[in-house]
Amino acid sequence: MPRVPVRRRAVVTTGPAFLAALAAHGRSGSAQPRGAADAVRAGLAPTGRLRAALIVSNPVLVRRDPAAGTLGGVSVELATALAVRIGVPFEPVPYANPARYAESLSAEIPWDVGFAARDPARGQFLDFSPDFMHVDNVFLVPAGSGLSAASDIDRPGVRVAVPQGSAPDLFLTRTLRMAGLVRVPGGADQAVEVLASGRADAYGENAHLLHDVMGRLPTGGRILDGRFNVVRMAVAVPKGRGPEALQEVGRFVASARRDGTVARAIGRAGLRGVHVAPDES
Repeated sequence: MPRVPVRRRAVVTTGPAFLAALAAHGRSGSAQPRGAADAVRAGLAPTGRLRAALIVSNPVLVRRDPAAGTLGGVSVELATALAVRIGVPFEPVPYANPARYAESLSAEIPWDVGFAARDPARGQFLDFSPDFMHVDNVFLVPAGSGLSAASDIDRPGVRVAVPQGSAPDLFLTRTLRMAGLVRVPGGADQAVEVLASGRADAYGENAHLLHDVMGRLPTGGRILDGRFNVVRMAVAVPKGRGPEALQEVGRFVASARRDGTVARAIGRAGLRGVHVAPDES
């Protein structure tokens, strides 16, 4: 299976503030009877390590430094905190883009938790925690485009590029009636190429990534008014891992939202158009 061009055991990098908060988070985790803790570890870390799937083309989830071989960002911080909570080492399982992550969904998923969008198309293989954050999805168009708002997109002849297998792809596949989709590998470089070359009239993705892409277009661009979707980011657990595992992930997410862990991770990553999920999610 193709993987991102950083080492399989990629180095995880975090700052001193995060490490101090992580230590406190681990100390404040609710104690469990030994039998319950063993059941959680059996479901979430059957190999003795918490193997976390990370989509490295999405800067909302992962910040990477290919030269140094390091990974950071919201999903890395949360996965590390969850590993500390259940008392096992953390092992990143990086995927180059959403399509590669989607290819891993089968009867033999090679990871224990996945940090990505909640979507019914993935429900055949995964159970989901409550949401940990919400991400605005918007459209970017080149300068000079006649499109002005997200509501203008679904028209005959409009070509919308999306990262293949991503949450925008899955959502727009279900909802667009007249516009056509152009599926490309994920990441800012692909977004710049497909818009600059004229292969697409608009690009649908998260607002944070598209602000970066907008500044890299040769003739400029603009983000259309209105969002077309709010992506609900959750922790996925492969089906069949047991109720204790899923319940523990749910408790972890609730705690991370409540004690500021998610908010601090969003702030450290400098994310735009990203919000902590409300408690009722």
